[in-house]
Amino acid sequence: MESPVTPAEPSIDGSVRRLSIEFTGSGGEYFRIWIVNMLLLMVTLGLYWPWAKVRRLRYFWGNTLVDGDPLDFHGEPGQMFKGWALVGVLFLLYNWAGSVSALADVVAFAALGLLWPALWRSSMAFRLGNTSWRGLRFRFVGSMRDAYASLLPLFLVALPLVLLGLWVPDEPEASAPDWVGLVFFGVMGLAVCVMPWLLWCMKAYQHRHYALGPLQTDFRASVGAFYGLVLKPLGLVLLLSGLAVGLVVLQLGTGLEWPGKEMMGALAIVPFLLALLVMFGVAPWWTTRLQNLVWTKTGNSQMRFVSRLSFRSMLWLSVKNGLLTAVTLGLYWPFAAVATARLRLEAVHIRSI
Repeated sequence: MESPVTPAEPSIDGSVRRLSIEFTGSGGEYFRIWIVNMLLLMVTLGLYWPWAKVRRLRYFWGNTLVDGDPLDFHGEPGQMFKGWALVGVLFLLYNWAGSVSALADVVAFAALGLLWPALWRSSMAFRLGNTSWRGLRFRFVGSMRDAYASLLPLFLVALPLVLLGLWVPDEPEASAPDWVGLVFFGVMGLAVCVMPWLLWCMKAYQHRHYALGPLQTDFRASVGAFYGLVLKPLGLVLLLSGLAVGLVVLQLGTGLEWPGKEMMGALAIVPFLLALLVMFGVAPWWTTRLQNLVWTKTGNSQMRFVSRLSFRSMLWLSVKNGLLTAVTLGLYWPFAAVATARLRLEAVHIRSI
């Protein structure tokens, strides 16, 4: 993995400025917003979601200070409701098509996939276009063509799945050809191989097209850096899973009882331990490395972001948030969201020339 760009220190003549990012929100304040949102979502059967999202964005944006001045979000819930309703209708149509026939399901899936890049680009343009700092609106200047190109790895995986869907028999008792299963597992292997490429394409598309006034960002991270980022934790999880499965197979195959029932009892909790490893170990590591890589490689000749998020801090906060959220049956979640936002935002600063 390539090393991050080392931020320059301010020169004697002050030509390089460091713009700090500060988050001033509190868990108690956000808890009041969150609990009202949850109640209204339940009462309206989810229809309040756009209004809840606007309230959340305005709180988090308004408490994010860049060089001492807050961001602001100007989006209206009515505008968001239109997009939200469109996505809901599309998924309802997709579910309805699946109940008609396999062919209708495949056609609906393909149509939804072809529309998704346009919806993705529109959502980014809406959110950024309704965000301002010091009276200036941000912009997202990525083209529709580039949005589709950035999701090309996803289409390479989805196309074989769409074609395989044509071989799924409509009758439940009928069986698909034997080769269909082999091709399916091959496509899943292809998905794992292209996942880092897809992630790089998506981040490059996003981070090359942020704009404020005359400034537009660029993205300098390489595809290889993303492969290293994805394959390291994936390899660790696969290795530990393989060892656990190997021990079970070895004991069942040999009939040995080493060290007897105690070993089998210990192996029974392996899936639980792997889940804890992913949640409290791999996930914080991934979050830390991805943020530092993506934002430290974002900028242009006049300004550059620098992220120095600490894995140790992220690990401790993840464990703390997970335990307190579990103990409080979810009521600690708003406090966890605020604490996470503060840690991640204040780990970033902007180097301006």
